[in-house]
Amino acid sequence: MIFDKNTAKKTAEVLLQVNAIKLSPKEPFTWASGWKSPIYCDNRIILSFPPIRNYVREKMGKHIVNFYGKPDVIAGVATGAIGIGMLVAEYLGLPFIYVRPEAKKHGRQNQIEGFIESEQNVVVIEDLISTGKSSLNAVKALKEANINVKGMIAIFSYGFEVSKQNFEKENVTLHTLSNYENLLEQALDTKYITSKELETLSQWNASPSEWNAI
Repeated sequence: MIFDKNTAKKTAEVLLQVNAIKLSPKEPFTWASGWKSPIYCDNRIILSFPPIRNYVREKMGKHIVNFYGKPDVIAGVATGAIGIGMLVAEYLGLPFIYVRPEAKKHGRQNQIEGFIESEQNVVVIEDLISTGKSSLNAVKALKEANINVKGMIAIFSYGFEVSKQNFEKENVTLHTLSNYENLLEQALDTKYITSKELETLSQWNASPSEWNAI
């Protein structure tokens, strides 16, 4: 769920502004999964724009404290959320760790990088939620290390039904600054897209694996 409507619309606005999110219903992108998609999201781009990255870190930081309470540690999901996660941790004056997709094959073979103690409270930072599998994989690693995961906050979510089901199944609370619904609303309000393109973009979100470009 989003924290509030104003934040959702403003976040969508700045992501579109710096092309962290691109909408192209007529010339769709191809994801690594093979899905054809009229949207491409790379939130790491915001790190190159100080006013926008500061806006995101402050919104995330304030929402974390208001909803979850101040945790002991902030955790970022590698690799996309390492940068923004570290900025949020700095804003809150908290330690930072990050979680790899899997343990390293060499050295200390860590999956969790950084210092954290058993039973400490952590809030996980993610940049983007699609199906939620990689995000929940990080939560699983933390829980297996006997760390108390209070919840997760992400910059943006596509709002797929499968992601909602995955988070509910694992009993993990997720909040996002913005989501697909508010993105489309903002894009239409600012004439970034037309009403016809809105229809196409909505159809994709309802069934992304089966969607074909029109």
